[in-house]
Amino acid sequence: MRHHLRRAKHVYETRGLVETAKATLGYVPIELNNLAFRARYGPGTRVIAEEWDALVLLDACRYDMFAERADAVAGRVGGECHLESRISLGSTSEEFLERNFGDGTFHDTVYVNTNPYLPRLGLDDGTFHAVVDLLAEWDDDLQTVRPETVVEAALSARDRFPDKRLIVHFMQPHYPFIGETGRGIDARGWRADTSDTNGSPNGGGAVEGDSVWQRLRNGDDLDVEVVWDAYRENLDIALDHARGLADALPGRTVLSADHGNLVGERFRPIPSRRKYGHPYGVYLPELVQVPWFVVESADRPAIRADPPVEQRSPSEEDVEDRLEALGYR
Repeated sequence: MRHHLRRAKHVYETRGLVETAKATLGYVPIELNNLAFRARYGPGTRVIAEEWDALVLLDACRYDMFAERADAVAGRVGGECHLESRISLGSTSEEFLERNFGDGTFHDTVYVNTNPYLPRLGLDDGTFHAVVDLLAEWDDDLQTVRPETVVEAALSARDRFPDKRLIVHFMQPHYPFIGETGRGIDARGWRADTSDTNGSPNGGGAVEGDSVWQRLRNGDDLDVEVVWDAYRENLDIALDHARGLADALPGRTVLSADHGNLVGERFRPIPSRRKYGHPYGVYLPELVQVPWFVVESADRPAIRADPPVEQRSPSEEDVEDRLEALGYR
């Protein structure tokens, strides 16, 4: 509701009353659907209030996608583990971060971050004991942060801050898709026909144009099943690294997500055209039901809060570039 009120206010200030009325008519069915969702599923879970020593976030991971792989994940992780689900407080990273962390300080927690919305919201300045920012470790070819980079930084953070809770935010399975199938899709971040001097695909770095989700919304000639394959492939790549990390971290580790993603579903109970991506302030199971995969351990670290450590935030230009590569601009 707050988001759509802010949007309506912005439309009024920039485009006048008539356009505001048109925009409001578009927001009404969304908010009615949101009310129906909240009546059934409740207000959602504030992750910081849950019981964990390490929280591993897989950006844009749908619950149903993770559930298909839960047995395989369990088979690769030592110790007792089980899958639950939670309702996220946001349908985008921005909303998730703002609603979970925007109104408090968590000086017993270190955040290993790949998502540009964390600095955009100012959450890297005093909110946590420390933020290990990986935006400077951006891979220009993949147009994202590699999952192996995240694992290395998370293990280093655990060694450096053994008495702090740890949040580890992988950018995958969020677009751009970094697997073989995904890199064959011509969209922003990739150009499928780009080759190096030896004729081998190299991705080519950032390119102008629409993201995969924008192309599908536009009705472009893009096979949605290929997109599904690329999306699942991105999750498998992330899980290969995340489950190894979970096995290496001491204490109670939870694999979860900030939000999910729509791949052709419609809003409901008031229907809409097929939707793609993850719009802000829209609550459907595909968008806000997220996995909560618990890896138990008897070896629990003693957690304490300490004053935040000084650190440097990424530049506004870098944040904007990262948001564009991820399809937010």
